[in-house]
Amino acid sequence: MLRVLLGINLLAGLAALAQAPDLAGWAGRYVELAAVVQPLLLVGLGLLSLLRDALWRLPLRLGQGCVLGLVAAISAGLFFYTASLGLAEGGSVWRFVLLSMAATALLLVYFDLRSRAFSPALSEARLAALNARIRPHFLFNSLNAVLSLIRARPQQAEAALESLSDLFRAAMRDPGEMVSLADEIALGKQYLELETLRLGERLTVDWKIGPISLDLPIPPLMLQPLLENAVYHGIEPAPEGGTVRIAIEQRGQELRVSVANPTVGLVQHAAGNQIAVANIRERLALYYDLEARLEIETGDHTYEVRIILPCQRRQPTTPR
Repeated sequence: MLRVLLGINLLAGLAALAQAPDLAGWAGRYVELAAVVQPLLLVGLGLLSLLRDALWRLPLRLGQGCVLGLVAAISAGLFFYTASLGLAEGGSVWRFVLLSMAATALLLVYFDLRSRAFSPALSEARLAALNARIRPHFLFNSLNAVLSLIRARPQQAEAALESLSDLFRAAMRDPGEMVSLADEIALGKQYLELETLRLGERLTVDWKIGPISLDLPIPPLMLQPLLENAVYHGIEPAPEGGTVRIAIEQRGQELRVSVANPTVGLVQHAAGNQIAVANIRERLALYYDLEARLEIETGDHTYEVRIILPCQRRQPTTPR
């Protein structure tokens, strides 16, 4: 809907620029056009939302034809309605209908090209490439945590290896497969247990999980890279250590996951987080498009990353 709103208003702005006698008159002409375009746009979007499920069941070309027909009918209806009120400035109904259909056709072509660019095969390949960037760093740090225990605490090292095997299995999952929130939390806890064995009392963890269904599906390896960065950039450089704070809650139809840690050398810390944060942000775009976002908040002594996801009950078979 956001892309449709922006696209139609951009076309209206270009039309106003072409019709205005000079640049100074562009804003006034755009307002006049917007007064005509916005009602049509809002009514059209409302009807398309109501008919969404029915349109999805149709073949692609037939569905696109139905959208064009719907826009033509709404355009004609609005034209005759405004004419009956004496608000129309003359002109032909066919001109109004054809312009509306042309703008709609341009948007349909754009969405068709965009869906081809983000086809399931390409999305899965992109996700696999993004996950591959996370795995070596993730597994390398986990192995280092185990190696640090082998000589000094062999029994704990054995237990750590068992946890590491679970981490390996999680890292080798199909990148297009969603996991439950409970599994992602369990993976994060296993990773932090490994780091606690290595760092001892320097690392403390504060989990705050609100009243939320733990079977909600989310993309894999969203939480663990943030925990890894929090430990590597926030806890390890500080001789006294610190606390990693994880908060998971639901607000309305949004799932919010935040990871916060103390900062040591703010500039270096932010630079070190860029790779993982950019990776997660790109994977969120592949899974959720504009419905998810990643936010960063930097305080005087705290660095916090928040992931906001839509609460999806159904598990999609492929990324969007």
